[in-house]
Amino acid sequence: MKILIIEDEPELAADIATYLLSQGYLCEHAGTWMQAREKVELYRYDCILLDLMLPGGDGMDILDMLKDQGQQDGVIIISAKDDYDHKIRGLRAGADDYLAKPFHLPELAARIYSVIRRRNFANQNSIIQNELKVDLDARVVTVNGTLVALTRKELDLLLYFIGNRNRVIAKSALAEHLSGDIADMFDNHDFVYAHVKNLKKKLSDAGYGNYLKTIYATGYKWEG
Repeated sequence: MKILIIEDEPELAADIATYLLSQGYLCEHAGTWMQAREKVELYRYDCILLDLMLPGGDGMDILDMLKDQGQQDGVIIISAKDDYDHKIRGLRAGADDYLAKPFHLPELAARIYSVIRRRNFANQNSIIQNELKVDLDARVVTVNGTLVALTRKELDLLLYFIGNRNRVIAKSALAEHLSGDIADMFDNHDFVYAHVKNLKKKLSDAGYGNYLKTIYATGYKWEG
């Protein structure tokens, strides 16, 4: 799962990133309004942490831009402006949550998890597709009750596929999801193929119903 931290306080941004990395998230950072705008225009995120007070502009403009473009990134406003008017304005503009500074990092992580679960998995704690079950809280995958040992990247891929079921996902989109804004530095997407191949093999060996399909010359699709 990929998070964008839009925050102009370097130490706070670093603390957030370090904690979220320990929780299995891929983090990117934007410290100014212009950097934030460039990132949300070029990349997609599972959740965006948005500070309202940014060098070069108002963070609320970023939220308005996401809404105008119809983008589905989850947004949690993190701001020192803990007043009723800013909270209502942000929520009405499309933010999923509002967290006032200072806050505890475990609470922030819990809210991120809630936003992602609500947006991608209809607020469920587990995903069940016939013989396949994913426990979102424990991050455990079973097929016919048998544990399937997935790496963090493989589990992230599986959740990404299921969250976008019945949609063809290009290899470039998968590369961006797995590697963030450094995906363009790779000469090819062989690393995506390797992760998908390993995921499919582990699920197939366990006896799942082959829901992950390869779409020739395009990408992949999870059917279900």
